[in-house]
Amino acid sequence: MKNIQQLVSKYRVIRAVVTIAMVAAIPVPGFGQNATPLTVAGKFRYHAEATYAPMSLLGIAAYAAVLQEADAPTEWRQGAAPYGKRFVSTLAWSGIHHALAFGLDSTLHQDPRYWRSRDTGFWRRAGHAVRGTILTHTDRGGETLSTWRLGADYGSAFLSNMWYPDRLNTVRLGFIQGSVTLGFELVGNLGREFLPDIKRKVLHRR
Repeated sequence: MKNIQQLVSKYRVIRAVVTIAMVAAIPVPGFGQNATPLTVAGKFRYHAEATYAPMSLLGIAAYAAVLQEADAPTEWRQGAAPYGKRFVSTLAWSGIHHALAFGLDSTLHQDPRYWRSRDTGFWRRAGHAVRGTILTHTDRGGETLSTWRLGADYGSAFLSNMWYPDRLNTVRLGFIQGSVTLGFELVGNLGREFLPDIKRKVLHRR
């Protein structure tokens, strides 16, 4: 029985980690492919919309609902007030994530936007999405390691775990959360790469 309970607990943690990572992959509306470099104010707006846009808040509410249903963490119990606590906790994680991202990309002169490939063929474009997750454009048009993304993904995971129960505030879980968030940002970039083409085909638009 104890082993079953441990498996259920691990499943709940993994499901919660995956869901919170999906929130980070929600595309930001209003920032299409534009060669003009973002100013500091533009980067601030980009990250603010990624945090407080309606779709982002909907994702946060859904994640809080998953935690509520999974009773994770169990120390927070059930009810309206605990759901609110889980919602605020997730919102705070999102705020920390994008605050770190803004601080890093502004200081290091990196561009947080995803640039679609000009190549044709699925594998070339998929490879471009992978590259666009690990690397990023600079404000001068070059390319460098995506320090802003890595710092935000792993930094927000470790910082947001500080208000969770001690058993969940571990280096291992923080690393897992950061890695899964990075993985779902790759999924988000694949969506940014291919979804416009899918929409055009479905809606028969040029």
